[in-house]
Amino acid sequence: MVRTGHFAAAASAAIPELPYAPPPGVATTGLEVMTLSELRDRAARSGQRLADPQRPGFHQLFAVESGRLRQSVDFTAHTTPPGGWLWVRPGQVQQYDDLGDSEGTLVLFRPTFPDPATAATVGLDEASGAVARHPYDENARAVRIALDHLRFEFAADRRDQAPGAHTEVLRHLLAVLLLRLVRLTGADGQDPEAVTGSDTFRRFRAAVEKDFTRTRRVADYAHALGYSPRTLSRATRAAVGLGAKEFVDRRVVLEAKRLLAHTDRSAARIATALGFADATNFAKFFHQRSGTTPGAFRASVRG
Repeated sequence: MVRTGHFAAAASAAIPELPYAPPPGVATTGLEVMTLSELRDRAARSGQRLADPQRPGFHQLFAVESGRLRQSVDFTAHTTPPGGWLWVRPGQVQQYDDLGDSEGTLVLFRPTFPDPATAATVGLDEASGAVARHPYDENARAVRIALDHLRFEFAADRRDQAPGAHTEVLRHLLAVLLLRLVRLTGADGQDPEAVTGSDTFRRFRAAVEKDFTRTRRVADYAHALGYSPRTLSRATRAAVGLGAKEFVDRRVVLEAKRLLAHTDRSAARIATALGFADATNFAKFFHQRSGTTPGAFRASVRG
């Protein structure tokens, strides 16, 4: 995003890592609501190219009202039409392809801003896969009302309230918006219940996100969580259509692609970071699951 006001990039990274930093005058410390026009204006004032890759450390929820928002998230192109939503998660690498002809709202929030119950229900710890949604009819109206209420409360002057009250209201309104998006609309082409999956899958997903650089063995996750490997595979297949081993491997491949595309680390260093014994084992794993070598993939995405 932009480097002045709201965001500050870490200069040492090959791709900007953008931590959350609220601009002056924002009362809350974990959420901001802006229009896409305001996003463009901030970028223009700071001289930042929105087409450059960036890796924010916060959630971004785009609601498109007119035009089509085009952006790439973790090597996948997304075109969000009017009435559509796109949820980009912390740690995902995004690039804007065309921001000029779209209007709408962008909700930014830190991973710790929603309450724990909401975070668990909507699968806030899922770190891969930007999720597109396009609610219709009454669902679209319900989600829009939730967004309008959040936007109104964010812009309101609440200096007459008790300290912290404004933030708590925003926290509850964000929870309503997220729950409506996930529970009412579902991801495009998915049943709403499958978006978050069972409690078994949510626990497995969180464990994978925590430990995928340490182990790729489903048996290790099953032992840590108190399930059988078969139970984990059954729950994972029901939630996302993949076996548990494939789910773990895809998470490792995604992180490998991020590191290859957006850093200058050698294959040996990436292998170590991802828990492989050496670069040869890493290269074999990567080739088997992506159809190309690490070096060829890096060359293809850097042109």
